Amino acid sequence: MDKIKFIAHIREQLLKDLAVLKEAARVTAEAATHEESKPENEYDTRGLEASYLAGAQSKRIVETEELLVIYKHLEPKEFGSNDVISSTALVEVELHDKRSFFFIMSKGGGVTIEFEGQRIQVITPNSPLGEALLGLKVGQVAIVEKGEQVLEYEIISVQ
Repeated sequence: MDKIKFIAHIREQLLKDLAVLKEAARVTAEAATHEESKPENEYDTRGLEASYLAGAQSKRIVETEELLVIYKHLEPKEFGSNDVISSTALVEVELHDKRSFFFIMSKGGGVTIEFEGQRIQVITPNSPLGEALLGLKVGQVAIVEKGEQVLEYEIISVQ
């Protein structure tokens, strides 16, 4: 899998997300300041709720713009079969006979991208799986405790 193309695909998705976020923020800001948002009585909180939503959307816009800058200047490392997993690794794991792909980044985890017929989830070292994968190699097992359950992810490949 070509990581440069994958990263470009993530940037494209982030740009689309940013456009949607900006439009939603514009609509919410209009709603917050619209005549109908003025409180009819002391219990009417429509305007206040709309302003809280606008603030949250603005924060999400800033976070997405920060991610775009990170991905724009990202220089992914190429990993061999003997290299340990670190940031920008594209890791294929197997859990219960099911294979999954994870892309390790310092920021922006939780996003799932469809690329070349594969679902690839971005994770950070702050996530339980991200933390478990760091420093491991192909053939090793990342162990994640989830409540009373212990999950063992076998590392199939690292790119």
